[in-house]
Amino acid sequence: MSALEAVLRRTSWSKVTEDAPTREELLPLIAAAGRVADHSSLRPWRLIELRGDDRIALGAAIAKANGDDKPSTKPLRSALLIAVVVSYRKSDKVPHWEQEAVASGVAHTLSLLLDEAGWGVIWRTGGYTRSRAVAEAHGLAENEELLGWLYVGGKPQGKDAGRRKPIDADALLTQMPAGRREG
Repeated sequence: MSALEAVLRRTSWSKVTEDAPTREELLPLIAAAGRVADHSSLRPWRLIELRGDDRIALGAAIAKANGDDKPSTKPLRSALLIAVVVSYRKSDKVPHWEQEAVASGVAHTLSLLLDEAGWGVIWRTGGYTRSRAVAEAHGLAENEELLGWLYVGGKPQGKDAGRRKPIDADALLTQMPAGRREG
């Protein structure tokens, strides 16, 4: 399958089975995803693997962040969650927004690679991703922020992921206004 075919067929799987790739299966995919464009090769990202009771601890942290009495069951929707973390590096050339873009690129590329490997994936976020309780549960350092989680599992038999609306590329690819072009 070409990269174009993989991207065109990518979709989010909101419901997955309890199957999940092993750590050993993840490592080569993460190594490949880490090849995204990265100004100054800062590698301003890391991933955190959450399985088993880690998901319960995350549910408690989400509840604390939201002021709820009961732990959130959202992390239990998948046997494997991969937390996407931007780890800001000191740089005079690379601003924080660009470092966050690199971490996002790693997450998206990893989701494509997981899909190609046969796994269902959805990237989930929420207002609580930047809360203190959730940051503490993940052991984030002062220079880190959570961007969300890739929920990963098996694709249910006989089910489609859902449809994505077609992209009107012509409407989204614009040109510089004529008055601003240098001649």
